[in-house]
Amino acid sequence: MEHSSERENSEGSASSRYTRDMQQERHALREALRSDLPAAHMGLGVTIIALIVVASFSGPRWTLIIAGAFTAWFILALTVIHIGSGRGWDAIRRAYIATFGWGNWI
Repeated sequence: MEHSSERENSEGSASSRYTRDMQQERHALREALRSDLPAAHMGLGVTIIALIVVASFSGPRWTLIIAGAFTAWFILALTVIHIGSGRGWDAIRRAYIATFGWGNWI
């Protein structure tokens, strides 16, 4: 009888260890991918410089396509955040960070 209860405890323990390990890994991943407002400003700056370079080499067509893609991404992020519960300036700030927060990795 004790052997059976020990097995159940070890299975429950393994399950709780797995859950704890997964939470720690997810937390580490969230921290690694976290962006903030200064990083988003840097991403926007790099995007503007890239658009100027693209405009100088290929003209307005590709510049507008790329700018349109970033605008569409921002509107999509703003829509998702607004549906999720974000309102007002907080939703705009979060969508801005979602769009240009990759400036962290430059």
